[in-house]
Amino acid sequence: MSDETEAPGRSALQAMYWRSEILQVMVWMRGEGFGEEVDTNILQRFLGVDAATGLEHLDGMVNDGYVVRVGDRYRLSEMGQKEGALDFVSSFEELQKQAHGECGPDCPHCFPPEGVDSDCTEACPAYELAMEGRPAV
Repeated sequence: MSDETEAPGRSALQAMYWRSEILQVMVWMRGEGFGEEVDTNILQRFLGVDAATGLEHLDGMVNDGYVVRVGDRYRLSEMGQKEGALDFVSSFEELQKQAHGECGPDCPHCFPPEGVDSDCTEACPAYELAMEGRPAV
């Protein structure tokens, strides 16, 4: 496949990736009270994207309706706020779920007084300890 054929797909994937990253930073900043607007310096600080690339993506996001330009800065549109919030929550969804065994030593399922629960799997620390012949703590 030639570079000319690969470039559009790669470019589209990069645009989607950076759109999600930029929107998440903007939503986070807004939620934390750090401001409603970003510029390329902020993107460089938080995302490590160079100014020219950040500007390219921000301008593309203006065209797509995710952000609005305010002088030399950018602010979330209503659509950008919704999309960014969804991306932000989705990014942390896995961290919010506790895997079996990660709930701590007081969990009656992972660390029952009579030994390791039959529901434990290889992903459970109690299972790993039991398989090594050590009591779960």
